[in-house]
Amino acid sequence: MIDSLVTFVIGVSGGNAALAIVLFTLAVRLLLLPLGIRQARSARIRERLAPRLRALRATFERDPERLAKETSALFAAEGTSPFAGILPGLAQLPFMWLVYRVATHPTALAGHDLLGAPLGQQVASVVTSYGLVSWPVSVFALVIVLLVVVAWLTSRQIRSKLTAEQPEVLRRVMPLLPYGSVLAAAVLPLAAGLYLLVSTAWTAGERAVLATRPL
Repeated sequence: MIDSLVTFVIGVSGGNAALAIVLFTLAVRLLLLPLGIRQARSARIRERLAPRLRALRATFERDPERLAKETSALFAAEGTSPFAGILPGLAQLPFMWLVYRVATHPTALAGHDLLGAPLGQQVASVVTSYGLVSWPVSVFALVIVLLVVVAWLTSRQIRSKLTAEQPEVLRRVMPLLPYGSVLAAAVLPLAAGLYLLVSTAWTAGERAVLATRPL
């Protein structure tokens, strides 16, 4: 089944597997765009409600159950939820799992590469096969460097939206989460790294655009 799916998608992309991954990723992100808009709207609502949320925490500091209930009611009145911000990430998991299955399939990406670097191999395998100083390793390194740049930009976007009212642990952890894609790309096949690069770059661009538009 995996072979048939990959053959079809690559065929639609003119036989270029790397292009097929890029087009598949863009199609997924277009499909999830409504969730991205909902996430941006939720972030703006949270900023507007920050004083009221702070007041609720002060009032029900010793009653966590009541605090959770009142917070949920406050967000519900605005037509959103405290958890709306994580929906796009959760919605991507099935697609990421599919890309992982394709990338680790023994034959699906056999013979396909990105600028000479095999799409179905991890960086350790590429180093073993071609040597540390080689063109395929350079391609892999370029993908990881680009992921670091996108993760840094995304981390700055997240940091700019954090408020003093949010828990300190959250303010420390949230800006670090984008770097998870870099760690994943270092251990996953190149095909998955390419998916992560296109997807995270889309996320950074989407956030920048939606931040300047009325929702």
